[in-house]
Parts: sequence; structure tokens; C-alpha cells
Amino acid sequence: MITCHVKYIIDPYQLDAFERYSRDWIQIVRRMGGEHHGYFLPAEGANNIACCLFSFASLSDYERYRREAAEDQQCIELVRKATQQKFILSYERSFMRPLLQ
Repeated sequence: MITCHVKYIIDPYQLDAFERYSRDWIQIVRRMGGEHHGYFLPAEGANNIACCLFSFASLSDYERYRREAAEDQQCIELVRKATQQKFILSYERSFMRPLLQ
């Protein structure tokens, strides 16, 4: 299993738009065979940091998801909206292996 951690720098004045975007991506990852562990939105402390975690059975499954997402109309539209509305200022992606026990 491989888990992707994404750290976002977001526009805190557009948190509602980021939350809508996040809810859609949870469903997309599940639809494409992954397990989404959720988005974590600002609460206390910094108001412009968010993150998410999602897993695939293997790196090759994650790579397949990325290829499919690049051609999926719902994904393309979500990225277009995020780019146009600028509620995501930057992000960084890291890959981890979970230790569950």
C-alpha cells in the first residue's frame, strides 16, 4: 500500500470553495479504486493550511489513477475551477507507507 499526503496552502477567504473541491475529490479517488482518508481543514492555528491522505494498493495503482484522472472530465473540470478561482495557492505531494500495527 502507498499513501499520498498532500499539503495545501489555501486562500482562507475561499474555504467553502476548497471544501466543495475536497468533497468531490474524495468521491473521485474512491471511484477510481483508492481509499480516501479525508481532508483536514484549518481549525486552530494557521488558517491557510489543509491536507489530505489517500491510499492505493500499490504505486502502479496510484500511477493508473493519475493517468485516468488526467482524462476524466470531472477531474479536468475540478482542476479548471481551482485554477480559475485560485483557492489553492500551492500544494506539495509526499508518498508514505502506512504502519498500521
